[in-house]
Amino acid sequence: MAKVSLVVRSYLPLLFAIQQQPSDPVVVTITDPDKSEFAQLSDVLLGSLGLTGVLVLAAILAACVFAGVLFWLRSRDA
Repeated sequence: MAKVSLVVRSYLPLLFAIQQQPSDPVVVTITDPDKSEFAQLSDVLLGSLGLTGVLVLAAILAACVFAGVLFWLRSRDA
């Protein structure tokens, strides 16, 4: 028991140093965005339409490449 209290006493100044309060306070200001609900909704809709457009263009490009390869293979066999 005496050894444990000796260990606690030796670390006591370290514990007090860790628990000290910061000298300067931290101030956080939270501001509301100026956008309305409709502006946020339009941003989401335009983003989803943009992603859909990219996927549609990629599908059309892949279909054209596939059709070209099939056309080339059939014309080579004839």
